[in-house]
Amino acid sequence: MIVLDRLLVGSLKFVLGKVAAAVEAELDDDSTLREELLAAQMRLELGELSPEQFAAVETEILLRLREIQQRRRAATGGGPSVGEALGSGDYKIAGIEAELHDGSE
Repeated sequence: MIVLDRLLVGSLKFVLGKVAAAVEAELDDDSTLREELLAAQMRLELGELSPEQFAAVETEILLRLREIQQRRRAATGGGPSVGEALGSGDYKIAGIEAELHDGSE
């Protein structure tokens, strides 16, 4: 009886571990969200969604994508992204300087 109970508990623990791993993988999978965003863009172009409805869908998907990226960075010990490091509105690009050399010097 004790052996049977241990086998049952061990099997149940194994199955629940696999389910938890599958759920974790699904939470970190951004390909489904990207496909949803593409489908929403197509529905907007076909006139099935109004611009307001698309904006709401897009906002929700982008928030979920950002959460996935933050979880990935936290799992790998990575630092904040450039936007998070600088903060919102802390810096402004005032200009870009470039030089073009035609090789005749």
